[in-house]
Amino acid sequence: MKNKITILGIETSCDETSVAILQDGEILSNVVSSQEFHHNYGGVVPELASRAHLQFINPVLKKAYLKAKINSSDISAISYTKGPGLMGSLLVGVNFAKFYAYGLNLPSIAVNHIEAHIYSSFMEEVKPEFPFLTLIISGGHTQLVLIESEFKYNVIGETKDDAVGEAFDKVAKLLKLPYPGGPQIDKLSKLGDCNSIKFPMAFKNDDTFNFSFSGIKTSVLYYLKDNFTDKSEKLSEKNIYDICASFQKSVVDILIQKTFKASEKYNIKDVAIAGGVSANSELRKKL
Repeated sequence: MKNKITILGIETSCDETSVAILQDGEILSNVVSSQEFHHNYGGVVPELASRAHLQFINPVLKKAYLKAKINSSDISAISYTKGPGLMGSLLVGVNFAKFYAYGLNLPSIAVNHIEAHIYSSFMEEVKPEFPFLTLIISGGHTQLVLIESEFKYNVIGETKDDAVGEAFDKVAKLLKLPYPGGPQIDKLSKLGDCNSIKFPMAFKNDDTFNFSFSGIKTSVLYYLKDNFTDKSEKLSEKNIYDICASFQKSVVDILIQKTFKASEKYNIKDVAIAGGVSANSELRKKL
């Protein structure tokens, strides 16, 4: 395997410890340990996240080797997430990767994980052609990026407050749904009426490609206060389904509207989506 390029990647930017091994672009293994205890707090606790990375990184590494059926002598280089992310969590991965690379006398490669989101599209069978747009949507980031050519890109729009994934989590918390909130809202929205409640879409009619999700989160909060706090009517399962469906519709519609508005302005034919929220079923269906 010495004539093959084998990269070991380490990711600890938030609440998941992950190690992947790629050989000549093919994924040999990708092991992820999710920190499910954050469910108890309704969100990620940074200090607890970094301690968990310390606990899990060695077992995850060993499992990645086992699944890839190779060992450390086959590795060509070590890559790691340098940011953005939670400082304490990032430090675990950065220090582990650098010392591991030093011990194996291998180069270490720092990776910006937003760039990694962009280039993940090239790991698919159908690859985008330059220039193309990438909508990056995750728990911590919402950006619309114009990729003009190899490593030449421009952020043409981004959230001015909450990231889209953060908005999903906060609304789920208001509805007392388990964390993470995105998959829960996506699931329950299928049982609700998406036209039952009119939640706002920020920056809908302006000329920018920016986003804002703080206002819709606040709208859900006031809708609950106005209709169910100190009222005789109690929040039923149907109410929750309708709120989830209506909230998700507003979020998905503005993401799509801005993305295709940008594609028309810049005459872009290829559009990619990346980040955890790209798994949202309604977004994928409407796109």
